[in-house]
Amino acid sequence: MERLTNQEEEIMLVIWNKSGGYIKDFLEALSEPKPPYTTVASIVKNLERKGYISSKRYGNTYYYSPVIAEGDYKRKYVSGIVRNYFENSYKEMVTFFAREQKISSEDLQDIIDIIEKKNK
Repeated sequence: MERLTNQEEEIMLVIWNKSGGYIKDFLEALSEPKPPYTTVASIVKNLERKGYISSKRYGNTYYYSPVIAEGDYKRKYVSGIVRNYFENSYKEMVTFFAREQKISSEDLQDIIDIIEKKNK
């Protein structure tokens, strides 16, 4: 699985959210300022080349569907971030965000609750 650029991730998030669609659908879902249609089309072609989406032709247009699940992508790249930046420790990652005040005590309690429910 090849890493995505920021622009590719932005388009891929739209594709995952919509479960597929046409380029015009993806363009409409993007926030302002919207990139040109040709830019989105080029990014979509790159995503297809990288194996993230597939296309099916309908007349003179293509319908694009995700091939790789969003969860699979997140697992692979979040694991890499934890390994490369947090000494392969999720605890170090959470500690970093707590120190930087990017995560609240309520959020931490929610995480603890999720972990405890999973272990039951």
